[in-house]
Amino acid sequence: MLTKKYFKTKDEAEVTFEFERNDVKSVSLYGDFNDWQAIEMKFIKKSQSFKTKVRLPKGGTYHFRYLLDNTEWENDHAADQYLPNAFGSENSVVTITS
Repeated sequence: MLTKKYFKTKDEAEVTFEFERNDVKSVSLYGDFNDWQAIEMKFIKKSQSFKTKVRLPKGGTYHFRYLLDNTEWENDHAADQYLPNAFGSENSVVTITS
């Protein structure tokens, strides 16, 4: 699930990345917005999901994927779109409008 929060006074938006799956122990977010470096997502007991927030500049399109238990890549089913990557699969894409 993706949630975008826009600010009137800033040229960025806060994106909440949320991934629900109860058969994994860890979820990491990777994206081109931080040179594909891992962002560990926190497990939230109340919602039974993994969650993190990232601020992204307005007017951009950003590729990302989730890595589950350091072994399995997964896309976000709520992504704005999906685009092919160099590995023969697809990346999730989030677009932050101006």
